[in-house]
Parts: sequence; structure tokens; C-alpha cells
Amino acid sequence: MTISSLSSYDEMHDADGRTRGAYSGYCEWLQQQPDELLQRKSGEAEAFFRKTGITFNVYGSEDAEERLIPFDMVPRIIDAAQWRRLSRGIEQRVRALNAFLHDLYHRQEIVRAGRLPERVLKGNSAFLPQMAGFVPPGGVYTHIVGIDLVRTGEDDFMVLEDNARTPSGVSYMLENRETMMAMFPELFTKVRVREVSDYPRRLARSLAACAPPAAKGHKPVVAVLTPGTFNSAYYEHAFLADQMGAELVEGSDLRVEDGRIAMRTTRGWEAIDVLYRRVDDDYLDPLTFKADSVLGVAGIMDVYRSGGITIANAPGTGIADDKAIYSFMPEIVEFYTGEKPILANVPTWRCAEVDSLAYVLDNLADLVVKEVHGSGGYGMLIGPTSSREEIETFAHKLRANPDNYIAQPTLSLSTVPIFTEAGLAPRHVDLRPFVLVSPQGIDITPGGLTRVALKEGSLVVNSSQGGGTKDSWVLDD
Repeated sequence: MTISSLSSYDEMHDADGRTRGAYSGYCEWLQQQPDELLQRKSGEAEAFFRKTGITFNVYGSEDAEERLIPFDMVPRIIDAAQWRRLSRGIEQRVRALNAFLHDLYHRQEIVRAGRLPERVLKGNSAFLPQMAGFVPPGGVYTHIVGIDLVRTGEDDFMVLEDNARTPSGVSYMLENRETMMAMFPELFTKVRVREVSDYPRRLARSLAACAPPAAKGHKPVVAVLTPGTFNSAYYEHAFLADQMGAELVEGSDLRVEDGRIAMRTTRGWEAIDVLYRRVDDDYLDPLTFKADSVLGVAGIMDVYRSGGITIANAPGTGIADDKAIYSFMPEIVEFYTGEKPILANVPTWRCAEVDSLAYVLDNLADLVVKEVHGSGGYGMLIGPTSSREEIETFAHKLRANPDNYIAQPTLSLSTVPIFTEAGLAPRHVDLRPFVLVSPQGIDITPGGLTRVALKEGSLVVNSSQGGGTKDSWVLDD
């Protein structure tokens, strides 16, 4: 995610420099600590992360390597009242996303009603015709959702992105909390912070509740499908499988047996009921998608459509991550819930529209332009920090393929303090709350992953481009 550095809302202090209520308990504790405490604890945290192996892989560059996730020890804090409002907005949005996905793969009433143009679906690689007319077990498409939020004022949170395919980062949310509790146990007796450590148990329960008809009569068997050790998020795949007590499997560990997907175990082949897949749609089934894929299992889509397994998240959910679809989310929320959106979108220009393209081309120096299918902060233009030559080059790309881009204004986003050698300093952040969906309801973990731009003046919070993470606190009443 990229963010602009204009005058920023400070989450810890008001305009007069006074500590805001959410941070009062933390600041009282901090003022009582010796000056060298954070410096010493910073070294301990890095050693802990290195010893535990909390890393991610970076690809696609000459310096591709395995890196530590930079961790900042100053928590990002949200009070209980603010979290209640956020939770209502997140739940509303996730309900709309699931209803939208069901409609897209059935009657497409939103298109018939003229609220969503058919052009955003035609030729969209994230839309899977193989899912047409099929209802996943329990009617759930997005079992795990990550909603990226940015804050621009006291009560102004906006949705930056929806992550409905394979949202990542929850393991870092959990490890950040464990690290904070290990380093500052006394702090958690002073400040009442809501728990996140039970997420793996809640995830396992939520996935089991989405088991297919074939699981009737026994405890559902859950497994996590990983592309393998070289995947950038492999640490998280292994971590979640271990924490849930589920098997971690690769495509080579699976096969179709008696109309089920079975995994190789020391006891022989065992049927899987729910597969939490961390493999993209294209690689799930070489008989249906990419014929040369070795990451999935041949025939899994036939087993899925016959009710022999639940795939979480459902294939085809990636259409909801599309940034062109994102631009229609206010209409989508209202269409399926009958309510105005509680959480606003960032204003967005669709470059596929002639008038919008003209505006964007005239104002490139002031806008952020993103690829419709882009992620991780790649393939985009940040107008205010780009040279004239870079802007002109990007303008050519826009004219050549306008359907591939959307544009947004630069925002004055909130800052939170990070620890530096010179003391506390403000940096921009976003927040990714994690949401579990099952037939039993919607379960929102109180907090999420806060990503932070650690370098002064940096506009990027993505870990692959120099960003770090923080522990996210939601206060109890």
C-alpha cells in the first residue's frame, strides 16, 4: 500500500500535543520506564524473531532473499467505542461481499439492475466460469477476509482494499502480540487489551463449520495447502497449520480417492473435508486451470463441485479483490444490504471511463494510479513523488491500456509513533483486520495487522518494500 505524506492525523496526540485517550495508559507506563528500555528491548525482539524464523521471501529482483519482518515495539491503539463502529462497518462489507459473489456466479442481478457494468466481468481472469451455478458448502465464499483500512481523521476510517482470495499476515499479528507480552508483561496488567491469541482456535472452528456434506457423521478433517517452502508466506502457512492442529500439505501429498481428496499420512491415505488453500486459483487443478501446475491436485474441482470437499476461500473469490470492482463497493453494499455503507471507499477514478481517464491524465502529478489486478505496491505511480519523466512514461501506459488502471487522490493519513534511535517519531500506517465467515456468522478478530512505513518520508508500508509491523491493540471497555 502507498500513502501520501501531507499534513497527517496523529493517533497518539491532538493538535495541542496532548495524549489522546486511547494512548493514556500506555503513555503513563512509558514515562515510568528508563530511557534505555526500548533500545534494549528492540534488540531482544529482533533476536526473538530471528530465532523463531519469522521471515518472508522477496522475489522478482536481483536481491531476492529471505528477510525478517521489521517489528516496532510501540503499539497502535484503538479504543473500544471506535472498534465497535469499525466492526459494524467491516461486518456489513463482508456480508455484502459474500452476497455479491453468490450473485455473480448465479443470476447476476446487480448487472441486470444496471448497478455494475458487465464490462468489468468480461475478460476478467479472476472471474471463473467454472463456479457458475455452484453454491459452496454453507453458502460461504470468503471464509477468511482481510479488509485494509486507512485513517484520515478522528472518526474517519476508509477502506483501501478488500482481500477476499488469500489474505495474508495473520501470523505476524499473532507473533507481534506474543512478542509484546513476553517483553512487557507488566504493561498488559496496566492496560486492558482484547485478546487475539485465540485466532487459530476460532479459525479451526470456523473452517470446520463449513465442512461439506461428505463430512457428516465425523469431526471434519482440516488441512492447509501450501505451494511449498519457497513461497513468500510459507512461514505463515506452517504456523497456522501447527496452531490449528491441522496437516500442512503440498499438491504432491494429495490425490483423488473414492470421490474425495485424500492426503498421504503415516497411517495411509486420509480424506480431507476442508482445505484451507494458500494456492492461487490458476494452480489448484491442472485439469481445470493451468495444465502444467504441480501445486494443486488433478480433479479437485470435480470433487469440490460434487460436495466432497470445501475449499477455503472458494475459487473465484479473487474477483472481489479487483480494484475496478472495489470502485463499485458503495453500490454493492447498498444493493445487497439495503443500507448505506458504514465504511467509505477512497474516492476512485476508473480509467476505463473516458471522462475519468481525461481527468487522471490531466492530474497525474497529484494522484496515485494502480493496476486493477496489482498488489504489494508494485506497478503503480505515486504522482507527488514521481519525476516528470516517470509521469510521462506512465501516461503512455494509461493511454495504451486504460482498462488496466484506477486512480485515487493522495490522502493525509494518520501517523503513529515508532521507536527510533533518536526517540519516538511519527510514521504512516494502515490496518488489516481479519474476518472469519461461516454459516454460524461473522467473527472479527479485535485488532489485526498494522503495517507501518519505517523509513522517514517513505510512502510504502508493504514489508516487501521496506515496511514493518506493529502490535494492534483494541482496548476493553
